[in-house]
Amino acid sequence: LLALVLLLLVGCGGPGAAGQRRKEMVLSEKVNQLMEWASKRSVIRMNGDKFRRLVKAPPRNYSVIVMFTALQPHRQCVVCKQADEEYQILANSWRYSSAFTNKIFFAMVDFDEGSDVFQMLNMNSAPTFINFPAKGKPKRGDTYELQVRGFAAEQLARWVADRTDVHIRVIRPPNYAGPLMLGLLLAVIGGLVYLRGSNLDFLYNKTGWAFAALCFVLAMTSGQMWNHIRGPPYAHKNPHTGQVNYIHGSSQAQFVAETHIVLLFNGGVTLGMVLLHEAATSDMDVGKRKIMCIAGIGLVVLFFSWLLSVFRSKYHGYPYRYV
Repeated sequence: LLALVLLLLVGCGGPGAAGQRRKEMVLSEKVNQLMEWASKRSVIRMNGDKFRRLVKAPPRNYSVIVMFTALQPHRQCVVCKQADEEYQILANSWRYSSAFTNKIFFAMVDFDEGSDVFQMLNMNSAPTFINFPAKGKPKRGDTYELQVRGFAAEQLARWVADRTDVHIRVIRPPNYAGPLMLGLLLAVIGGLVYLRGSNLDFLYNKTGWAFAALCFVLAMTSGQMWNHIRGPPYAHKNPHTGQVNYIHGSSQAQFVAETHIVLLFNGGVTLGMVLLHEAATSDMDVGKRKIMCIAGIGLVVLFFSWLLSVFRSKYHGYPYRYV
């Protein structure tokens, strides 16, 4: 009888083989379900049940990149909407690429649809990106450093490649704003040339070229190129207190609003210096030159003091101040 039981177990593959087949069936069902959803929508929306079954529960031989967000209008999370746009670009680039496989999926958990997931993960801020690897639990590097890297699709793609070895070539939808603005500018210049005929003296206007160069310099020194590369949020709203921060507290990052503030302060200092120069070199009467001098000194002192305040808030411990 014992020999017969052993033969039956060997013939059926034993309890271990049966358990393995059951795991393979469950895994196959999960992958097929995710592939079906991914074929309809690049970013799979999940609630608590879907998250626990498809992301947290084993077996799993695929990675899932999850964006935890709060997109409902009453949440007033402007950063969430901006990050979602970049996340959609990344997910679409993967979904419609020739290298698309079931090795990685992109998902989203909105707070209003899966608040239990936020509680389970002790998460109190959004947006947050986490990679749930195919094996094991997420490590420290599997949480994306949003404040340092920004949420541009290209930066997210580099992080995904680092965590999953899946390289995604980001393909952005065509943006016709740039060519349209260039065409409009050329049309304006062409119209001016046509109207002015052979009189092209306006092209040799030093004041106009100096003003254009000054605007370009102010834009670049305020950090506009950094914003273009990193794609930082406009500002940060504390989810607990509701306080909005326009200046980033670290010297390694910045907000878009911060660049606008710095541009304004630099412009104020520049205007003050221009007034001082005009007061010293112009042929106006003494009274007007005194007024220009006082106004110039006031602008330089005020805006340079504010500029130093911004610097001190980012470089903690900086000992110097102007006012």
